[in-house]
Amino acid sequence: MKALVQRVSQAQVNVNNQVVGKISGGILAFIGVEKNDSEENADRLLQKIVNYRIFSDAQGKMNLSLLDVQSELLLVSQFTLVANTQKGLRPSFSSAANPELSKNLYNYIIQQAKDLGIKVQTGIFAADMQVSLTNDGPVTFNLHS
Repeated sequence: MKALVQRVSQAQVNVNNQVVGKISGGILAFIGVEKNDSEENADRLLQKIVNYRIFSDAQGKMNLSLLDVQSELLLVSQFTLVANTQKGLRPSFSSAANPELSKNLYNYIIQQAKDLGIKVQTGIFAADMQVSLTNDGPVTFNLHS
């Protein structure tokens, strides 16, 4: 599994001109699922997302995690994250999981985050989504499990 994680001061997801997920600050994480991913991969990735130290401490150093600052998490499924872009001018999605596995693991990671007591918002799996955000920093990381 892969995640593109951004520290944001605000982010929201719209579907059909309606807000379906919105946070006032925290982490926006785009989630991509590959063929061989499992709940174990999802658990490892979620632990990285919520414990990755990307928030500033009192000295201005990136030393605090989402759990430390008790901020919000917006999870958005994005299968294009698993594209192979090494060759040519067209991405290959041969490593992407099938929609059923992707949806199951996306929903699993959402539930696991909620079980940790995190305030979670989401996009809608496989929907045509418009995502807007204000990247705080900017701070962006690619995480893999």
